[in-house]
Amino acid sequence: MTLSASFGRPVQFACGVARRIGQGMAACIVGLAMLSGAVPAGTAASHNDTARVLAGLAPSAGSPLESLSQQAAWQSHAKYFDRAWTDLEQRQLGKIRAWSMRYVEERRPVVFYMFSGPDFLYADTFFEGADTYVLSGLEPVGPVPDLAGLTPRQLGQELRGLQGSLNSVLSFSFFITKKMKTQLSAGRLTGTLPLLYTFLARSGKTVKNTTLVSLRPDGTVTALQGPIENGHSAGVRITFSKTSAVAGARDQTLYYFNTDLSNRGLKSSGFLTFCKGLGEGDGLVKSASYLLHSDNFTDIRTFLLEHTTTLVQDDSGVPLRFFDAGTWRLKPFGRYLKPLGIFPRAYQRDMQDLYAKGPTEPLDFGIGYRWRPKESNLMLAVRRPALRADAAP
Repeated sequence: MTLSASFGRPVQFACGVARRIGQGMAACIVGLAMLSGAVPAGTAASHNDTARVLAGLAPSAGSPLESLSQQAAWQSHAKYFDRAWTDLEQRQLGKIRAWSMRYVEERRPVVFYMFSGPDFLYADTFFEGADTYVLSGLEPVGPVPDLAGLTPRQLGQELRGLQGSLNSVLSFSFFITKKMKTQLSAGRLTGTLPLLYTFLARSGKTVKNTTLVSLRPDGTVTALQGPIENGHSAGVRITFSKTSAVAGARDQTLYYFNTDLSNRGLKSSGFLTFCKGLGEGDGLVKSASYLLHSDNFTDIRTFLLEHTTTLVQDDSGVPLRFFDAGTWRLKPFGRYLKPLGIFPRAYQRDMQDLYAKGPTEPLDFGIGYRWRPKESNLMLAVRRPALRADAAP
């Protein structure tokens, strides 16, 4: 093995010691990696430690990733996320939890968050404690994050890329799709999984297992073996639990599917069949580009109206005119303003009338495209009990 002269005598000493204790070349490589700050390639780290390092949180003692937390790039990253999360918690997340505890009176074990991308953060904040979360979007899943073998320089580049991918959701509560396509395909940490891991860790979850999956046209989900087959949708299943001092926290499941939610896309995928198999759930829609206003997305709109018990959405969700007064109890929050200029056909006259008539409840946090608190709107739609699928005869 040829070693760079720039490592000097410390490397020679590490290799010499390794030979003397009989560990030979392998220990020499480990010694070199420790001195260089890199984790040896092929070193297995737990999913949870990987998630914590990405989120700027220290891994467990003795973790193969522990050396990364000594790097200046990671320490800078940790400080960035500490500041960002403290601000986000005070400005928004804590207020959303309080709103949810007050107004979301019944909760289903399943949450459907359509057009979400990798935004587990808001699914968990609005509907904390669900057994199963189903997220979907056009963003690719990507490989399971692997930090082994990253040099300090590479680590810094990857962590800065992660910060860039999360910047808009931390600042405005939504991802900018066009930027995401570029950001999620660059570098070593690609796809949505690094973002999902970050949100899970920062939300106080323990990541237990991650399985890349294939969603078949018949709605069944199987572990992905090799390349994705034609007609199948790539996805991931993450098992996690709430971090707690009390042992035995129950397992929860997060699914994310890379799938097209248009009528044409759903026609050739098993996504709706899979979702229907989970039974009725709660729904969340925000910053969804007003796609549910389009005739190209009637199937997913019908699914939400027929298979959710509680639906929380901003005005980019299901248009007001589709909520039958005899089926749904509606409660508006905040202030309804005309949509941003890039969505010229999304204005709802009946929504404007609803807010003008009142009464509406105030909203002390920002959400959606109108992300400033005094400009945001939110609608709580609750299906009347007699019309639920599980209602007693």
